[in-house]
Amino acid sequence: MPICWCLSLHFRQWRFISLNSLSSQSNLAKPYFFSTFPSSPPSDQTPTTQSLVSTAVSILTHHRSKSRWSYLRSLCPNGFEPNEFSKITIDLKNNPHLALRFFLWTQQKSLCNHNVSSYSTIIHVLARGRLKSHAQDIIRTAIRASKLEGCDGEDQSASKPLKVFETLVKTYKDCGSAPFVFDLLIKACLGSKKVDPSIEIVRMLQSRGISPKVSTLNSLICGVCRCHGVDAGYAIYRELFGLDTEFETSVRRVVRVRPNVHTFNALMLCFHGDGSVDKVEEIWNEMAKLDCARNSYSYTVLMAAYCEEGRMGQAEKLWQEMKSKGMEPGLVTYNTIIGGFCKTGEIRRAEEFFRDMSLGGTDSTSATYEHLIEGHCNVGDVDSALLVYKDMCRRALRPETSTLDMIIGILCDKGRIHDALEFMRSARSDFGISPKGKSYTALIKGLCNEGKMEEALKLQAEMVGKGFEPNSEIYGAFIGGYVRQGNEEVAGALRKEMLESQMQEKES
Repeated sequence: MPICWCLSLHFRQWRFISLNSLSSQSNLAKPYFFSTFPSSPPSDQTPTTQSLVSTAVSILTHHRSKSRWSYLRSLCPNGFEPNEFSKITIDLKNNPHLALRFFLWTQQKSLCNHNVSSYSTIIHVLARGRLKSHAQDIIRTAIRASKLEGCDGEDQSASKPLKVFETLVKTYKDCGSAPFVFDLLIKACLGSKKVDPSIEIVRMLQSRGISPKVSTLNSLICGVCRCHGVDAGYAIYRELFGLDTEFETSVRRVVRVRPNVHTFNALMLCFHGDGSVDKVEEIWNEMAKLDCARNSYSYTVLMAAYCEEGRMGQAEKLWQEMKSKGMEPGLVTYNTIIGGFCKTGEIRRAEEFFRDMSLGGTDSTSATYEHLIEGHCNVGDVDSALLVYKDMCRRALRPETSTLDMIIGILCDKGRIHDALEFMRSARSDFGISPKGKSYTALIKGLCNEGKMEEALKLQAEMVGKGFEPNSEIYGAFIGGYVRQGNEEVAGALRKEMLESQMQEKES
């Protein structure tokens, strides 16, 4: 029988009430929902087992740190059964650090062949003790170790998290756990890119009135956007927060959580990355409908969407609205609007924001300077671009290769080949970076046009040494240069070489 169906049969037997009865301040309160979960079946506890558990707990809690492990090892040379480990760990639940050390000791010394149930016990204890990272590490181990029976034809990778979930549910009451443990499970699944099992776990919890934290739901929405696309992410957002009437009538919900500003920001960012400005605006408007206050990042994302489309009037209007609400723009916001004005060629407006940024105490970054360099290059003002580049270097900011290519390209277009060569050599000396193939092509063409064939040949050799093969443009530049010098013999040999190279490319 498939595990999801088995789990749904269990859920139908479980009585529940709303988590609204829980105190929001008490993370350890046990909802009545969990008190009626079928606990893991009790194992046969012989007097020997009971004595072993009580003795082990006594040694762990009362012996000195250095002696407890050797004494416990001498008492139990053959180690512990998983159910024995679980019972000892439950008795240590108020000392999660000691429980963790006990678990790690049994693991390192191979003293317990842990199963999903024993893993679940230590996970609960660590979760109630807020040892988040350790709990998540063990959750991932439990998912890998989970072995299912009777699941032929099922996707094992998808079923394993559900098996861990089922076992966590069964052991919840005995461990005095907190709902936070399911947040850790979901986030561990998302970290392992197990998005679909995460959705199933959230649906099963929500169908019984339990909702993970909003931050967990936000992580799930982002995971769905990455794996299944932003439209699927938007659909799951509406489902998780109960915004679709059809879903509301098909699934009974007791607990309703509300999306927060980070939910909307994540959706806006995903739609922006997908190039859908209309959807970014739709999410922006949805925030207002649900009375969710926007923050500076919300403004920045919508501003970036407008800047990408060159709608600088609307972007600047957002800027003014944000400031009127007392939100101070940060580095990302400044870079966004500066970059937007540079792309549209409004370099003076970009410089005004750059000055305002400096006066306001916000430190500029490489991206800030690169936007300004691009803006000056777009309007053909290479000298201003070089001044910005020099200021960038004085601040010990490292330029991107694309910035070098941009400046070299415009210098070559203006016939300033010598300046372009000097600029390239300076960048290599200062930062150890070299331009891309297109910059070598522009320089070689410029040198050939000036008749400097020997210098062009040296640069072409350097280009090949960097892994860039000569293309038809470079062959054409050399052929034209030699023809202008009256050297038809070399020009003819280069024509033949170029044709042979093109034939080889076609054959390959």
